[in-house]
This record gives sequence, C-alpha cells and structure tokens, in this order.
Amino acid sequence: MQTEITKMLGIKYPLFQGGMAWVSDAELAAAVSNAGGLGIIGAGSARGSWVREEIKKARKLTTKPFGVNIMLMSPEVEEVVDVVCEERVEVVTTGAGNPGKYMERFARSEIKVFPIAPTLALARRLSRYPIAGIIAEGGEAGGHVGDVSTMVLVALLAKEIKTPVIAAGGIADGRGFTAALALGAEGVQLGTVFVCTQECNVHENYKQAILKAKERSTTVTGKSLNRPVRCLENKLVKELEKMDREGASPEEFEKIAAGSLREAVQEGNLELGSLMAGQSAALINTIKPVGEVIESIISEAYETRDRLDKFF
Repeated sequence: MQTEITKMLGIKYPLFQGGMAWVSDAELAAAVSNAGGLGIIGAGSARGSWVREEIKKARKLTTKPFGVNIMLMSPEVEEVVDVVCEERVEVVTTGAGNPGKYMERFARSEIKVFPIAPTLALARRLSRYPIAGIIAEGGEAGGHVGDVSTMVLVALLAKEIKTPVIAAGGIADGRGFTAALALGAEGVQLGTVFVCTQECNVHENYKQAILKAKERSTTVTGKSLNRPVRCLENKLVKELEKMDREGASPEEFEKIAAGSLREAVQEGNLELGSLMAGQSAALINTIKPVGEVIESIISEAYETRDRLDKFF
C-alpha cells in the first residue's frame, strides 16, 4: 500500500493515530508505529519536560517514525516547540491555531508539519507555509471539532490543496479508510478507535463507555463560545449544554469543564468527566491490541476495494 504519505514518512500504512491529550502517550504512539502506522504523542497542555520524557520513552519502544501533536492554544506551547525541535521528532501535527510563527524553526529541525484544518478557508491559509500535508478533520471527530462533515471537507481539500490530505473524523474501519482514499486523501487519521486498544492507558470505564456508544451517543458543546467539543453525553455534558443555551461566559464554562478530561482519562469518572469521542464510537465493539486493529482496518480496506470492482 503506497501513497505519497508512506513514501514521505517511510511508514507501512498511510495511517496516523490522533494526538489525543491525556490519551496519546509514548506507549500508544510506539505501538501504532510498530504496527505500521504513525504514532502521535499528544502534548495537550502538558509541560515541555513531560513531552521530552515521552519522546525519549517512545524511542526506547520503537525504531519507527512517530510524531508529536502540539495544541497551539496551550500555555506551554513555546516550551513544547523548543522540545520537539531539540529532539528532532520526525513529524509534528498541530491543532487549535495557526503554526505559521513556528514553521521556520520546524524547518531548521527538518520536522515535517501536518496542521489540522476543519475548513477549506483555514486550509488555504495553511497551504501558504512549507507544510508536508494537511489533516482535514470533519465534525464527526471527537474533541475539538469544526462543523463541516468529513466527506465534504476531504473532497474540497483534495481538489484544491496541492499538499497531501489526511482525512480525519468518523473513520474507524477499512470501509471508512477506503472511502477517504476515494475522496482524494493520501491517508487517514484515527483517534477514537485507538482509545479502545490494549496499549491505551486510559481508565477502563472510558473504554467501556465508548464500546456502549451508539451513533447518537455523542454531542457537541461550547458552540456559543466558538469552542465546540464532541463528547459522549453524560451529566457534565448536559450541564454544559444548558450553559450553552443560557449564553454562559467563557469563565463560567471553564469553571465547570476545567480538569474534566483528566477526570475521564485517569479517574474514569463517567458523570463529570469529559469523555471525548467521535461518532465512530458506534463502529467500535471490542478492545484489541493496536496491531490487530490496524491489520483489521487494512484487511477490510482491501476487501472493500475488491467488492467495489464489480461496479466498474
């Protein structure tokens, strides 16, 4: 399976693991890279020292390429950028902002940059920089999202943007993988499906909540503040939805939501934790090793291709 992405990065499959804050640590990233994809350490709002430690840990667990996701709104972003440049990680993905001010430093460290774009307008702006590709993340994804569907967004970007497009949002199996390639993507990024793997160190309650999810089990909060986040519905989400309707201030939102992702990931709090998950949760029904998940996706992708042959 060869695409521009596999050739560029030297990976077996054009498959990125999402850089999920509090979830995507060195163990998960290394497992994905060892299985043929590109593992990503999620920096979130962590200190640079934690990111450096995870990078070093990942290098002990794999000799394959891996990357770091940088949340550009993090108060620690400058320190994290310093660390990834000093450590010369192979790939950086970015979210929650524009990485333009850091691009020269990334280039000097020979880091390939894949920013996340939830709209065509942002993708156009990002494509002015010397990026390696763009991650087109549709509104079906978990966590911080836009409101354009993956199917429409990927088709738009693949038609207009000259750099390779990675499709993200709502993809958890080989059928979605194949659909993304058919739309013009050179690869895919998956997040929620990797939460439900043996190598993922989140609380078991979090995994079980995803396994029980249906296609309408997630909802998006924070729309009134232009900070939309997709999570599994629970007591916290219902309270945030109420605040959305009542026009609560950012400070009021923060007071309720602060620390809630850690509560879900580390403590397994099903009521007051922020159980970030994409709509693809409805497609996930078991916990497997990362290697089995990836091989299943690739095998189903080939089966889907063969099934489509009869139509052409």
